Amino acid sequence: MNVLLVLPLVIPLTTAAASLLAWRRLPLQRFLAVAGAAALLAASAALLAGVWTNGIAATQMGGWPAPFGITLVADLFSAVMVVLAGVVGLAVAVYSLASLDEPRESFGYYPLLHVLLMGVCGAFLTGDLFNLYVWFEVMLMASFVLLALGGEPDQLRGAIKYVTLNLVASALFLAAVGILYGLAGTLNLADLAGKLNSLAEPSTVTALAMLFLVAFGIKAAVFPLFFWLPASYHTPPVAVSAVFAGLLTKVGVYALIRVFTLLFVQDVGYTHTLILVLSGLTMVTGVLGAAAQQEFRRILSFHIISQIGYMILGLGLAGLTTSTALATLALAGSVFYITHHIIVKTNLFLVSGVARRLGGSFELKALGGLYRGRPGLAILFLIPALSLAGMPPLSGFFAKLSLVQAGLGAGQYAIVAVALVVGLLTLFSMTKIWAEAFWKPAPADSALDSPPPDLGPRERYTLLLPIGLLAVLTVTIGLAAGPVFTLATRAAEQLVNRDAYVHAVLGGQR
Repeated sequence: MNVLLVLPLVIPLTTAAASLLAWRRLPLQRFLAVAGAAALLAASAALLAGVWTNGIAATQMGGWPAPFGITLVADLFSAVMVVLAGVVGLAVAVYSLASLDEPRESFGYYPLLHVLLMGVCGAFLTGDLFNLYVWFEVMLMASFVLLALGGEPDQLRGAIKYVTLNLVASALFLAAVGILYGLAGTLNLADLAGKLNSLAEPSTVTALAMLFLVAFGIKAAVFPLFFWLPASYHTPPVAVSAVFAGLLTKVGVYALIRVFTLLFVQDVGYTHTLILVLSGLTMVTGVLGAAAQQEFRRILSFHIISQIGYMILGLGLAGLTTSTALATLALAGSVFYITHHIIVKTNLFLVSGVARRLGGSFELKALGGLYRGRPGLAILFLIPALSLAGMPPLSGFFAKLSLVQAGLGAGQYAIVAVALVVGLLTLFSMTKIWAEAFWKPAPADSALDSPPPDLGPRERYTLLLPIGLLAVLTVTIGLAAGPVFTLATRAAEQLVNRDAYVHAVLGGQR
């Protein structure tokens, strides 16, 4: 058994269990939360290094050979996603030490955070569809409690919308899994990759693909299934919003990319054209929603939707080209974009929490003067904000550049134009936050009227350190775009070459 494949699941599970045993000892829970997140990041980095060096890794749990047992598998795409989960988990765990109130901490926040991380990592590493459903449900349970933790009216309203739509997605997912098992007799992804091509009813496979598209589209907040996200992500504490924004919708995107590169490749003229159209509509509706908002976190929530469109853009382009090189470039753009966005979006939510702490509100009209009183925080906001808009030399520029190049190479000029216009509108909404919260003078009745309150020593380190490190990471990805894009390209090559994944899981059985 490959231990590195198991550690990203065992570490958060052990951390959650240990935190439950320390239920009445909050200092110990806080220590365990940060230590567990750091251990998860270290284990995920070791897994990525192993996959980079040795190729796709797979292990069969319980000694049952694939496709009959529980398979864990990591290619470069899933390994990168597990590393990003570790980065977000550590940043949020540290930030939570000063941002979360003690009552919420006392009611299981830290165990729930690590159960959520376990579910995320399990979804990235599982090798069969039924266990993907199981890990989705683990995430849903943990995320629902985190969303409602504290019991404030806005939280409960947001939690009801969140859980209702996600339960619908889960029901559709489970129905699709059941029908697929009835058709193919297996749910192992590698085994399905071969058997779906030999089915006598390709139209049935296409219909199944649509079921999975709807189920994963709800979880990824793809147009027109996104309305639950801006209604819920701005309601919980900032640390919870940040981990949701960074990871949860990306699990849906990961699932879409996995099944529409590995399984549903029989009718790409229909399925991937639809994905391409949905990517454009998702970009446009998300950014227009952001432009209409006047609350810090609601703007960021709508931008999550908009940026999901870019992530699935590469998937749509990859299916509509006969060139392997162009398909690889398109998928590499998606992998690069997901990497960039997880870091940037998590950081922007963390910055919004500090702005709320200093200014007393998330409403832009009630904020102001942050640049004068906190120039360091203003810079820490500008780095991820400009990166989100795609300004060079930050990570977002190179992520969008690769997608634009792939779109032009595939002759999809309309979607390229949409992507460029949406980038400009993203810059507009980011400058709106800058002008209202940072640049304009503080309102007369604002907490920042004169001058901003000081952060205590504990707050200064635990709030600003993760923000600063994520900003440094954003700049580093931009300045080292070559090596990062090489990693994304190798991940895309593995997605395009389905046989490598199948051989790693099944060996010579196919």
